[in-house]
Amino acid sequence: MISDQTNSEHCMKICDHAAVAIHYTLTNAEGEVLDSSEGQDPLTYLHGTGGVIPGLEAALLNKSAGDQFTAVIEPDDAYGAVDPSLVQVVPRSAFAGVESIEAGMRFTASDEQGQQQSVAIAAVNGDEITVDGNHPLAGETLHFEVEVVSVRAATEEEISHGHVHS
Repeated sequence: MISDQTNSEHCMKICDHAAVAIHYTLTNAEGEVLDSSEGQDPLTYLHGTGGVIPGLEAALLNKSAGDQFTAVIEPDDAYGAVDPSLVQVVPRSAFAGVESIEAGMRFTASDEQGQQQSVAIAAVNGDEITVDGNHPLAGETLHFEVEVVSVRAATEEEISHGHVHS
């Protein structure tokens, strides 16, 4: 005899090492769209490996394919608070070979240890250039509209590589 089970009993729930695909729209507190997967392939990630910000990963835990929800993520569970020590004034000479420097431009900089870091030009004041190494969304409360497209067990290879293979 075949039992009549609901689809949710067959669905895998999101847990560590699940290969997850989601559609999302990210807005700020004012409702301005900052990012979205609309009109694109869904975002895929391996749950439990830091592939998405901690607050979103926590909100996705135990969800199933077809689930839709809203998550409000505070800065501590997203890109952190703005760190004033990451804002520095550097001489224009630090940008050798760059003809035009304007606020809003992004560059990759190296620190004393050779670590690469993305920085934004915050201000230009003559030969003094203010650079900001904070993530562009640092200090922001993020609002996600999420639809879980699919959830499956990751393969051993995906787990060992730390990401989902398409």
